[in-house]
Amino acid sequence: MTLANVGLGELLWTTFAIFIMVIWLIILFQIIVDIFRSHDMSGWAKAVWIVALFLFTFLTALIYLIVRGGGMAKRQAAASQAAQSDFNDYVKSVAGTGSAADQIAQAKAMLDAGTITQAEFDQLKAKALA
Repeated sequence: MTLANVGLGELLWTTFAIFIMVIWLIILFQIIVDIFRSHDMSGWAKAVWIVALFLFTFLTALIYLIVRGGGMAKRQAAASQAAQSDFNDYVKSVAGTGSAADQIAQAKAMLDAGTITQAEFDQLKAKALA
């Protein structure tokens, strides 16, 4: 079949079929991720769900969404919150102390130790107070 022989109807049907397949794969991926993310299921229950997904794909996905679908959003939100919290902790650890008084005290300690000059101390103090 050449491209010239493909009609608009066939093109639209093929586009729709590809769209449905991509949506189906996204749903399956979300279900598999949710199965492994869930801490309230045992390893055996997870294995049963995965095997059932491979053997009876459509029926198992529908049953999973009915039985455990409400918790999927909660587990996703908890995972997102945990990731955001980890990111915030990392940024705080890299950025240093948040208090201006602590930053000035650290700069004063470096000045007293001779690590920085008076001009550098003044710059750090101005930056902390800004």
